[in-house]
Amino acid sequence: MPEQFMNVKQTAEYLNMSVAWVYREAAGVGLVPYRFGSGRNAKLQFKISEVQAWVKQQRLPAG
Repeated sequence: MPEQFMNVKQTAEYLNMSVAWVYREAAGVGLVPYRFGSGRNAKLQFKISEVQAWVKQQRLPAG
């Protein structure tokens, strides 16, 4: 089964963050972008499974 990807806008909506945040901060917080194409026409996308796993890691411990 092929991996499913989200574009930057979809990723931002899923995370309830801005598109600018995704471009600026995502790689720094551990979300790995995949680049399709090259130069100015390159598209960044994120694996849905990796975004979901990252979200689960952000959960605060109950207490």
